[in-house]
Amino acid sequence: MSDALFPSGPWRGFYNYSPTDKHRMELHLTFVNGLLSGDGHDDVGTFIIKGRYDAAQKECWWTKTYVGAHDVSYRGFREGKGIWGVWEIGLWSRGGFHIWPREAGEDEQAQEKAGAAEPADAIGKPVEPVGTGTT
Repeated sequence: MSDALFPSGPWRGFYNYSPTDKHRMELHLTFVNGLLSGDGHDDVGTFIIKGRYDAAQKECWWTKTYVGAHDVSYRGFREGKGIWGVWEIGLWSRGGFHIWPREAGEDEQAQEKAGAAEPADAIGKPVEPVGTGTT
């Protein structure tokens, strides 16, 4: 059974090389009895995830393996809306990341908000009756 702070299911977020260089990622994670597994994709490619988490310490660490390519080590802490931390490839490349659980209907809600017009203010505005013959 997963801890409430580490819900299994869809997650999303980003990794970066610098604070202004964000790269989006989509993940599907499973947290069970201290073990973390999953898969996902980002602008580099498709990957699998294997690692561990400690619900009491709110800490997790995993390896992100790009299919047929390289590994990336992640270490993060559960705070606020998600997991924040650092990724590393060997000793020469590192950056930050932030991931959070994706809520049901999140994509649809975001599309509705983006396309929603401001509501009309109907209070105190007279409406012309239809079909009165006045033009």
